[in-house]
Amino acid sequence: MGTHTMHYETLLKVTEAISMSKDPEDVVVITVEALKTALKAKGAALFLVNRKNNLLELAAANGLSRDYLEKGPLSAVKSIPDSLEKGPVAIYDVGDDPRIQYPKEARKEGIASLLSVPIAIHGQVIGTLRVYTAEPWEFTIDDVNLVQAVAQIAGMAIDIARLSRGYKHSIEILKSMRDPRQRKSARRTPYEGVPKYVP
Repeated sequence: MGTHTMHYETLLKVTEAISMSKDPEDVVVITVEALKTALKAKGAALFLVNRKNNLLELAAANGLSRDYLEKGPLSAVKSIPDSLEKGPVAIYDVGDDPRIQYPKEARKEGIASLLSVPIAIHGQVIGTLRVYTAEPWEFTIDDVNLVQAVAQIAGMAIDIARLSRGYKHSIEILKSMRDPRQRKSARRTPYEGVPKYVP
């Protein structure tokens, strides 16, 4: 990973790339691609927390092999849990750190160091954004700040995209309710609902 100095131009490029998408799936893909490129890292990945089983589910990744991404379930309580509870976590040697759930697989993938930051929406952590390097790397405060800023922007973009999708779906429902072909006639016959006279 090359030396990186965080500046507004880099953050602006990443923000523009994310803000151009209105689909949650596109937002996460653009986020990891932009972050990997901006930091000249080996790879980047975005995980979302599944609250039902407490697993980190992969939403998008860039620069990492399929074998590594499919190494096994990623636990939110075993895989760098502090990054979800307390904030950014930088790991210099992934092969010798108890917070790494799959250290052997990480070494095999050629990962040396890792930075993990939380993604939050309205104060609730919904996932984590991770950056992987091929060489041992001491992440600077500028690196951490940049990844944190991108994670916050991604969180907002995901939230807006979800709301937009729900809004569009609601509009479609309302349109179908107004469409005469999609609903039964509301008109009643003169004798509808009136009991018939039985002599």
